[in-house]
Amino acid sequence: MASTAAKAQQVFRVRLRGEAILNNPRWNKGTAFTMEERKAFGLTGRLPFRVNTLDEQCQRAYDQLQMRDTPIRKNSFMQSMKEQNRVLYFELLRRHLKELIPIIYTPTEGDAIANYSHLYRRSEGLYLTFPNQDSMEEDFLEQVKGRNVDLIVCSDAEAILGIGDQGVGISAAKSALYSLIAGIDPSRTLAVIFDVGTDNDDIRNDDLYGWPEKRVRGKEYDEFIDKFVQLVRKHLPHSLLHFEDFGTANAQRLLDTYRDHHAVFNDDIQGTGAVTLACIMAAIGVTKTKLSDQRFVVYGAGSAGHGITAQIRDAMMTMDNLSREEANKRFWLLDRFGLVKESLGPEKIREGIREFTRPDSEWPDAKGEVGLLDVVKKVKPTVLIGCSTKAGAFTEEVVKEMAKGVDRPIILPLSNPSRLVEVDPKDANQWTGGKALMATGSPFPATKNPNGKDYIIAECNNALIYPGIGFGAVISKARKITDSMIIAATRRLASLAPALKDPDDALLPDMADAPKCNYEVAVAVAEQAIEEGIAGVDWKKEEAREKVREKQWEPIYGTYVYDPEGDE
Repeated sequence: MASTAAKAQQVFRVRLRGEAILNNPRWNKGTAFTMEERKAFGLTGRLPFRVNTLDEQCQRAYDQLQMRDTPIRKNSFMQSMKEQNRVLYFELLRRHLKELIPIIYTPTEGDAIANYSHLYRRSEGLYLTFPNQDSMEEDFLEQVKGRNVDLIVCSDAEAILGIGDQGVGISAAKSALYSLIAGIDPSRTLAVIFDVGTDNDDIRNDDLYGWPEKRVRGKEYDEFIDKFVQLVRKHLPHSLLHFEDFGTANAQRLLDTYRDHHAVFNDDIQGTGAVTLACIMAAIGVTKTKLSDQRFVVYGAGSAGHGITAQIRDAMMTMDNLSREEANKRFWLLDRFGLVKESLGPEKIREGIREFTRPDSEWPDAKGEVGLLDVVKKVKPTVLIGCSTKAGAFTEEVVKEMAKGVDRPIILPLSNPSRLVEVDPKDANQWTGGKALMATGSPFPATKNPNGKDYIIAECNNALIYPGIGFGAVISKARKITDSMIIAATRRLASLAPALKDPDDALLPDMADAPKCNYEVAVAVAEQAIEEGIAGVDWKKEEAREKVREKQWEPIYGTYVYDPEGDE
């Protein structure tokens, strides 16, 4: 097993010198270049005399970060650091993980993306714009030639964090978490942005925005995306292709189109579904019930809501041996038309959620739309899930009504950022007399139970599981990501829940423990891929734990030797 100490002894042969190496974030060490390296790479007169350790650099950078007085300014500082010194960036994040993930990811990254065109400083990733599609292969190869790429994160930015259409930014942030939390080498990742226009008039009329046209849809859109996917399959057949923040009309459809032909993963559908399932599995571990005993009301039937529903349904089929039809009956979905029921008609029910449609015979007295309170009163759900981005939708009346019908109501207001959450956990805790088992999509402070004890609000953050799923697939060279691989990941994460030891503790591990969680998830996924016979490696399932640890990238400088024929 390759230890951290052994990785620190690595020797890299680098051909960049002078200004070129200082401007390359992969190789730049800043003031950590040794005297020998400074002489070899022509840096003696370019740096202050003192040689700093990585510890000293991290402390200085953290002090500088603390001088920024708002989250968006801290986000900008971290982005600038990533563009200068990759090792320092990731090591600073690693040391202050819980504090800084909300800065580089949800919720602050949402504000950065909303203002991306005005915050732009430097090119990052691959920009594929619709009118330039004739040069797509040339542009793609320009980025990947001579590189080993394990991970590609791509987005068309239609559904970023509830913001709506916005050009670029999320792919790079998502990719960074794969490296930070799971250990995928950042030099082996590629962030891709599809600029296919926007339907947001304010953005399109912004003089600094990218391609100021209406969003491309239909056949032209499909052909554009397919052209890219076929390039990935042709040139990077063993890579993981991560779809991020595609709109409701495209997310599930694209996943279904390609998931049997390549290792494809959609975090909004599968990642959200997986981490929510793990959270629920921990909760039913507290209540000593089965998954199939639950009654689920899902408020918000977009990509996230559908993904959560499908993931829980599939787990019921696997774990409790229910048929698909029987499992579907455990769900009541609501969208902008209210409860998804037959009389809405096919024009108001998206194809992906039709199998969860409730019969009108269940609602003989309903006149028109059936709202959330009506559903809660009739169904008496054991689990209430929110992914609607409708702030305050879980009203006091709704929460109290739910609490009447169950000893420990499981309430998961998952919308983010935090200002869009369906209910503030402290309110839900008060309205249920401290009975609720809760998790949220963004970080919230602990709340007091009636007994005076703090109740820790679990953060149902995809980052607890998706990097490990991806790394497990990459390390095992899986030809695809199967439902059983994802369920193996959720089982492993759920087994780490603090609530299983103390029912008043959090339903999921703390975000500070995300690297440990994702290591376990990656091992579980690799083991499952080998067991299913879809892995492309020649090692055995029993070796997965050692192989994952051995291949994890860590933010360590190593020793540089100048070589005109070396890397980069």
